[in-house]
Amino acid sequence: MGKNTGKNPTDRGKLGTKRSVLTDANGVPLGVAISGANTHDIKLLEETFDSVPVHRPQPTTRHQHVCLDKGYDSKDVRKFLIRRHYKPHVKSRGKEADQKKKNPRFKARRWVVERTHSWINRFRRLLVRWEKKSQNYLAMLQIALAYCTIRAAGVMG
Repeated sequence: MGKNTGKNPTDRGKLGTKRSVLTDANGVPLGVAISGANTHDIKLLEETFDSVPVHRPQPTTRHQHVCLDKGYDSKDVRKFLIRRHYKPHVKSRGKEADQKKKNPRFKARRWVVERTHSWINRFRRLLVRWEKKSQNYLAMLQIALAYCTIRAAGVMG
């Protein structure tokens, strides 16, 4: 199938692609990286952060915050984020649900990325990868993310 594909552990070993998307708090996509489906999420973290095309401004506070799911819970990830002046927040879905029960005003943060992935999955061309070259797939993914950026900004319905 081409580069950046690997055996999908959840789909009978068929070849597949993993997308890693970095968004801001409003769901606007900032960066994206692709790899084989059998690649662990931690391996794509640095590539995803490096894929942001706009230079990050100096933080106005000591650290900017990054919310990650339990799959990124490791010392190496925390060191990487601290080196880049981010404050990591790694929570499982269960912990967010517990906090919601304890505090009704608690706002879950991870759903923003899930919503962006859902928007991407509406593009059939991206849901089922037809491109053999990973560059072509990444280009189509970036076009879809541009659409998601417009949608997250509230310009389109």
